[in-house]
Amino acid sequence: MNDRAPAPGGLALVEALVNTVDLESGADTLDTAEGRARFGIEERDLTDVRRLRESLRAACLAHAGHPPHAPVTPLGELLAAAPLHVAVDERDGSATLVPADGGPLLSRVAAAVAEALTAGTWDRLKACELPECHWAYYDRSPAGRGRWCSMSVCGARAKMRRYRAKGT
Repeated sequence: MNDRAPAPGGLALVEALVNTVDLESGADTLDTAEGRARFGIEERDLTDVRRLRESLRAACLAHAGHPPHAPVTPLGELLAAAPLHVAVDERDGSATLVPADGGPLLSRVAAAVAEALTAGTWDRLKACELPECHWAYYDRSPAGRGRWCSMSVCGARAKMRRYRAKGT
């Protein structure tokens, strides 16, 4: 649905995970082996991954100034369980958080969030304001006030609804 370029850095993983389900149709790519393989997860992990996905969606909605779409486990609570360690580059002394244990999805997401926080990009990952969409997108607008994942689809729908509402 999103006609925008993917989010930068590790946020592309977060954006892709949030966008594994189409809320309007209910289609979930995590229901397929290929969809799970893309994230390196097993079918037995689906409950936890879906909980993580919806907590990430709630954070993206909050970045856009919207309340959570549903009751979710707080994202911080989920990410606190992520095995991470600090890696220090011997050449320049720079440090980053990296996934431990070969990079389980939770750790990769936690590392991506930490990277985005330090880069100042975390708040730019938002969710479309339309309730039937809530697709994640990276807001590259100069003022950071993007509202829809796609101006041509969701933006047009929202504007048409407002126009129709004025006519009644």
